[in-house]
Amino acid sequence: MKRVGVLALQGDFEAHERLLRAAGADPLQVRTKDELESVDALVIPGGESTTIRKLAVEYDLIEPLRKRAEQQMPILGTCAGMIVCARHVADGDESFIPAVDITIRRNAYGRQVDSFETDLDVRGIGRMHAVFIRAPWIESVGEDVEVLATHDERPVVVRQVAVTLAAFHPELAGDDRLHRLALAL
Repeated sequence: MKRVGVLALQGDFEAHERLLRAAGADPLQVRTKDELESVDALVIPGGESTTIRKLAVEYDLIEPLRKRAEQQMPILGTCAGMIVCARHVADGDESFIPAVDITIRRNAYGRQVDSFETDLDVRGIGRMHAVFIRAPWIESVGEDVEVLATHDERPVVVRQVAVTLAAFHPELAGDDRLHRLALAL
């Protein structure tokens, strides 16, 4: 059974844990370097990217997270997790795990009241329900980045090497297929 960490600094990490269990993984809430070292893969949930960054600094996780990404540990980042792992952030703080060659814009789909749900075709999965809440959008994609899904002609699921990023919250739809695909469960 694969041990999958869920970065438990902010966001609905418990919803991700439920999906991981359903997918046959052994989830672990990650808040320390030792916990991060003990997992085979990692989910970085949504939340507020600036808060996640501040807490990662406080818990001394920035360098360990970068190191694990460089070691090609499978990572799934959703919503704010996409911001955390994007190489370039057009507005706001620098990325602290610059693992995927994309430029993103924070909260670009609008405010909380502009949240929406839609169905997407995701390569490797098929039709999937997606919940967008204050979601980032991808402004540009590097040549080594694979686009797995789009919405209104904008990439919303991308992958580079072992890191998969989604602009939406798959955990809110209760669908574990993106977790399975990204983390090889």
